[in-house]
Amino acid sequence: MMSLARSGVYRAPPPANDNDLEAMRRIDGASRAVLSWRLSNTMDASFCVEAVEEALARYGRPEIFNTDQGSQFTGAAFTSALIDAGVRISMDGRGRWMDNVFIERLWRSLKHEDVYLKGYADGLEARTGIGEWLAFYNERRLHQALGYRAPMAVFREGSAAGTCGHVDNAPTAKPNPPSRALTPCPQEEQKQQQTERLVA
Repeated sequence: MMSLARSGVYRAPPPANDNDLEAMRRIDGASRAVLSWRLSNTMDASFCVEAVEEALARYGRPEIFNTDQGSQFTGAAFTSALIDAGVRISMDGRGRWMDNVFIERLWRSLKHEDVYLKGYADGLEARTGIGEWLAFYNERRLHQALGYRAPMAVFREGSAAGTCGHVDNAPTAKPNPPSRALTPCPQEEQKQQQTERLVA
């Protein structure tokens, strides 16, 4: 089975102190698990290199690493880290967001379920909040295309071969969904738990 990693950089809305923040994630292409991430207030490639080196050290090397064409990913520092590890590099075509749809979908979810709702005051607050959301995403958020399992559970099982190639496609053999509704974000999960306690 071929392993594929994807990454992307997202410019977060500026916190109250008007400093722009850049976020970088590395996700496993099959399970959608976030394997490493960094937040930075600069546009240089160092935070991206740190994130990819951490993922390589903790989870091994993928066969192919896919990115967009951002300057953080096209520079010598980033490409050298992958080439030195023996990883083939794939870059999206210009303006081809669909080439990296998994990471784009992750950015959308992060923005709408966390960043926009909380309006972080500074980078430290953003790092803590985003870290909590990513932990929720990896460990507790169920995905229909992953057979109603969380991304990190699929990654650990190594059973990602049976997943679909598109974010919102359901598997061909539909498993029975869990008895409770899917948890779209931590806030909804908390509301569900409160409602279940009141009903019980």
